[in-house]
Amino acid sequence: MALAYSEDSVWRNRDTFVTGRAEIVAFLTAKWAREREYALRKDLWAFDGDRIAVRFQYECQDTDGQWWRSYGNELWEFDEHGLMTRREASINDLAIQEKERRVFGTRPEEERGRSFPLQ
Repeated sequence: MALAYSEDSVWRNRDTFVTGRAEIVAFLTAKWAREREYALRKDLWAFDGDRIAVRFQYECQDTDGQWWRSYGNELWEFDEHGLMTRREASINDLAIQEKERRVFGTRPEEERGRSFPLQ
């Protein structure tokens, strides 16, 4: 997955800034160690030339057992080789109970092409 990013890719994820493939790999490794049972839904919002905007929601359980639903927007920019050179993610986290979960595993075929509801 790391090969999708340019060597000098720059990211902002919430209040964290990372630069370069090695830092991105370290960031994602730590993130996925914290965020268990991670399930994601993304919707393409807009694109133009070498830029894409997506909206997303994901759910995960932290190492203390608390479930979270995270909402956000990402802006991506790509170089002439199709590698991501910039990613900016604004994310809001909402603590939920396990019974409130609605995002599970891979997106089923019947959900594809549809926006995921906000609530």
